[in-house]
Amino acid sequence: MSAAMNDAMEAPRALAEAMPPVQYADTNGIRMAYYEVGPRGEGVPVIFCHGFPELAFSWRHQLAAFEKAGRWAIAPDQRGYGLTSRPEKVEDYDLEHLTADIAGLMDALGIEKAVPCGHDWGGMVVWQFALRYPERCAGVIGVNTPFLPRGENDPIAAMRHVYGDDMYIVWFQKPGEADAALGADPERSMRYFMRKPMLTLKEYEKLPAEQRTLALGEGLKLYDPATDQQQFLSDDEIAAFAQTFAATGFTGGINWYRNFTRNWQASADLVEKVEVPSLMVMAENDVVLSPAMAEGMERYVPDLDKVLVEKSGHWTQQEYPDEVNRAILGWMDKRFPR
Repeated sequence: MSAAMNDAMEAPRALAEAMPPVQYADTNGIRMAYYEVGPRGEGVPVIFCHGFPELAFSWRHQLAAFEKAGRWAIAPDQRGYGLTSRPEKVEDYDLEHLTADIAGLMDALGIEKAVPCGHDWGGMVVWQFALRYPERCAGVIGVNTPFLPRGENDPIAAMRHVYGDDMYIVWFQKPGEADAALGADPERSMRYFMRKPMLTLKEYEKLPAEQRTLALGEGLKLYDPATDQQQFLSDDEIAAFAQTFAATGFTGGINWYRNFTRNWQASADLVEKVEVPSLMVMAENDVVLSPAMAEGMERYVPDLDKVLVEKSGHWTQQEYPDEVNRAILGWMDKRFPR
């Protein structure tokens, strides 16, 4: 979508009401939309990085809390999402590009150092940012996503071996298939994603292996929004996501997943040590990014604080915003007092 078409896209009501005015910055060859609160230039800013299928809008509760606290924060629509550019080449969505986008945004805003805070895929971006741009990183916050060291094997091959071809990340490797399935009815797709967990993590882990394949495509086929009792967003909030993805499609976000192997190949020589103060916010019932995955992080992230958000599923900053806000702002006050 061109910049002119982006400008013409009418903001959904919930997004317009919950977010500060959109701004734009040229970074790393793209035009990035971002939302900013607090006093620019005062203190160390936090840059909130969303996951899939999300938007800067996913951080609306945190932006409001930072604004109330008088702290500086920025939340971009990242590459491929929302009002930000969506390059056509799959390889333009690898971690080299995604981390460089954040560095370029900082350059555009005159920021020397920041604390990147990421959820889901955004979490992978911020931990990698700390490795690739240590001189620009004052600290790191992971929400649900822990620091994940490089494995010995191609991650897509490993996931296919463990879960099979229907596992959502493996399914996403097929050109156009998931894009079309999710884009056929964006509101239904977003309702399917944005739900509280039906089972606790302990209950989920007791299921037979054939029921723990994370087969998103098959689940979407069976999903009936009319009988769903797990919704936690309002209809207006769902509409903010759905209307945006109806305009942009899901391909930009899915292309992040299509770089798993490329990212793995390119990271062989990275020194896996995060040398800045870090916070790990875990969600008790996230079946994809469980708290157990954060065990042993101290080997790679020695200066680490951890907080567990009880009962939360995957969408922690939206499902339990008050708890996440207390954790992040409390940590910022401790590590980066004003």
